[in-house]
Amino acid sequence: MIENLDNLFKYISHGVYVIGVSDGVHQNAFTAAWVMQVSFKPPLLAISINPEHYSYQLLLASGVCTVNVLGEEQFAIAEHFGRSDRDKMTGFQWQVDTTGAPILSTSLAYFDCQVSHYTDAGDHKIVICKVTAAANLHKGHPILYQQTGDMDGSADLYQ
Repeated sequence: MIENLDNLFKYISHGVYVIGVSDGVHQNAFTAAWVMQVSFKPPLLAISINPEHYSYQLLLASGVCTVNVLGEEQFAIAEHFGRSDRDKMTGFQWQVDTTGAPILSTSLAYFDCQVSHYTDAGDHKIVICKVTAAANLHKGHPILYQQTGDMDGSADLYQ
C-alpha cells in the first residue's frame, strides 16, 4: 500500500526549470521539474516531457532546447510557464546562444542543448540532451520543486 505518494515524491530533491523550445519559426516554453544531469563526458541532461504537449512537437521538429534554472523568488514564472497556453513567451526577455532555442534572460543559469535521443517513460518521454553551451546569468538560489506545493496539480494525477 502506498499512501500520500504525491507528497512522498516531493522528498526527491529537484529544481524547477523553464524549458525553451523552438522549431526555427515558433517558440514556446514550459515548466519542468524532472531534469537531471546524466553524464559528464559528454555533458548530458535528461528532461521528462509530456508528448501530448505543443512544446514536444517543437522539440521533435528542431532537436534543440534550453534548460533555464529558476531562482527561489521566481515562483510566478514557474506558474506562468506551467500553463498550457500556446502564447506564453510575451512579456519576458529572451536571448539565444548556439542552438537558437530561447533562453530566459532572468533565469539564474541556462544550458543550451542539442537532443541526443528520446526514450519512453510511462506517460512521458525522456529526452537526453547534449549541452552545447551554458552560462550563469544571475546570482541566487534555485527553487526546489517541493517549494511549489501543488502548483502543477500533480496531486490529482496520483489518484
